[in-house]
Amino acid sequence: MTGEEAVVTTTTYCDATVISLHGEVDENDAPFLARALAQAAAGGPPRTVVDLSGTPFVDSSVLHALLDAQRAHAAAGALLVLAGPLHTAVRRLFEVTGAAPAFRMADSVATAMTC
Repeated sequence: MTGEEAVVTTTTYCDATVISLHGEVDENDAPFLARALAQAAAGGPPRTVVDLSGTPFVDSSVLHALLDAQRAHAAAGALLVLAGPLHTAVRRLFEVTGAAPAFRMADSVATAMTC
């Protein structure tokens, strides 16, 4: 890990909310991500894109927040898409845990906006 400070940003467009992660996101930052995801599921546009391309590391608390968000989006009739490209450590977390099939994934934010 590089110790790069984590930043979670949200941008809302007419048909999608994009939540971008930058830096190493762990249990200290996961509540900010969870809050942004919950707000998007509760009343945002019908599509939420989580841009993971800017984070070289996420831990299991981030995965937990994403899984909770996937359930909330499905219950709200909204779509949650994870966008990359994913750094090796992030991709590995999804592979090792077997969580990848639970998500719709795209190679880029642009692709995630239309898939």
